[in-house]
Amino acid sequence: MITGSAVDDPLELRVATVGKVFPNTEVRIVDALGEAVPAGEQGELCTRGYLVMKGYDGEPEATARAIDADGWLHTGDLATMRPDGYFRITGRARDMIIRGGENIYPREIEEFLYTHPQIGDVQVVGLPDAKLGETVAAWVRLKPGESTTGEEIREFCRGKIAHFKVPQYISIVDEFPMTVTGKIQKYRIRQIEIDRLGLADAAKIETA
Repeated sequence: MITGSAVDDPLELRVATVGKVFPNTEVRIVDALGEAVPAGEQGELCTRGYLVMKGYDGEPEATARAIDADGWLHTGDLATMRPDGYFRITGRARDMIIRGGENIYPREIEEFLYTHPQIGDVQVVGLPDAKLGETVAAWVRLKPGESTTGEEIREFCRGKIAHFKVPQYISIVDEFPMTVTGKIQKYRIRQIEIDRLGLADAAKIETA
């Protein structure tokens, strides 16, 4: 447990943030170089204190990847801190898409697409691209009784979000692949699209 909201916090804080840091717990948000970022800027949420494990049993390499030399646990969560000390989770670091040198956070695109009147649910992933490194793909589930096309959704995006964030590929689906506990499996969405679009060769270049 790193942060939490209080029972008497306003509803907006309880539903839109993950609260404030707990006592005797250190928290900071860092950029890709490990430097702390100012309030309001996005970075990886790190924590230090009694709550942090000593490490993974018998796995020193995994421990070193998770906990740095100064004892900071790198959670893998992207977050921002408001000036009032409340934290908001904005995505996962490993989900970040790097398209032609631009960092793209799927959750930002997902939250924008939720404003589309016909979209009920959406998942955004990065797909390998031989020229740009990665490109953006979206799986969209429409609200009951609604219909639209990928091009109409792209047109909805144009001029409202940066051009490099507009999904190149949009698939309208009935359901998402999920675990038995109901968690959406983004890695399967990515693999399904790689197979469907014949991007296996680009994926090999990406991992080379």
